[in-house]
Amino acid sequence: MEKENKINELSELGEFGLINHLTEKIKLNNSSSEYGIGDDAAVLYYGNKKTLITTDLLIEGIHFNLIYTPLKHLGYKAVVVNLSDIYAMNGQPKQITVSIAISNKFSLKTIEELYEGINLACKNYNVDLIGGDTSSSITGLAISITAIGEANKNEIVYRNGAKENDLICVSGDLGGAYMGLQLLERENKVFEANPNEQPDLIGYEYILERQLKPEAKKNVIEELNKANIKITSMIDISDGLSSEIMHICTQSKKGCKIFQDKLPVNNETIRMAKELNIEPIIPVLNGGEDYELLFTVPLNYHDKIQNINDITIIGHICKEEENKLIITNNGTGIELIAQGWKSF
Repeated sequence: MEKENKINELSELGEFGLINHLTEKIKLNNSSSEYGIGDDAAVLYYGNKKTLITTDLLIEGIHFNLIYTPLKHLGYKAVVVNLSDIYAMNGQPKQITVSIAISNKFSLKTIEELYEGINLACKNYNVDLIGGDTSSSITGLAISITAIGEANKNEIVYRNGAKENDLICVSGDLGGAYMGLQLLERENKVFEANPNEQPDLIGYEYILERQLKPEAKKNVIEELNKANIKITSMIDISDGLSSEIMHICTQSKKGCKIFQDKLPVNNETIRMAKELNIEPIIPVLNGGEDYELLFTVPLNYHDKIQNINDITIIGHICKEEENKLIITNNGTGIELIAQGWKSF
């Protein structure tokens, strides 16, 4: 019994013991994963495929608050936000590496919970965990994940391919993750003022999941490819719709018009926004962390797009000199301003 209790402390395991403990049950499932954890580097083989690599860093106190973020959810989200970038290139994620910096306030059990979420995401998206690193930290928890994917050369989609008259499309709905965060922040402040007060989260399960456990839009990519729809540009919505459409327009040297009455919004998002005296259009345009796909397709795919569930046409691409506008419900054109997440 004493021995079992002893290994509950990270200091007893050490770095290599922790790595072995967390990864001993991991198996590789993709043929491109030739060799994973256990050497100086993983070995991947893609043959004629193009390799896609992306990385993301999550820092405690900047990107997440452990007061209201379950570690299992955090591990899951940390993986998904990287996979979303691979799908946004019309690729298929195959492997990830995970690096964590942890302070002595964390026990082995809490880190196991983090890895439960990481492993669940790998299972759900058929991705192999092939390596990473661990370090001590004096400021809390930091997670860095790198995702590696593959795509055929002629199928990769960039941000710079939008053409005049292309339809602007978005998957899912917008603003939910931001309003879920506002709800959590509100209830956290209530708790700080009165620790005996229970959080009031009933009726807002959808927007809470959008914030705490988002999903990458693998199904959308599969549906678009199945319908043989030619995507001309694409990006995932991590920093807010306004920021992302600006990226596409700037890199494609084009303008755009999106229509307020076409923007997809969930009822919970609207209800939470009104409860907090926020205009719903604000989180829709600027909220971020929805991880939906924003993309453009030629006009002749209009009917095909209309027949795919969970995709909405919100506007069209125009000449660069026509600027980047949102057309409000009363028909007024207002210039879009990127007000999404800023790192510094």
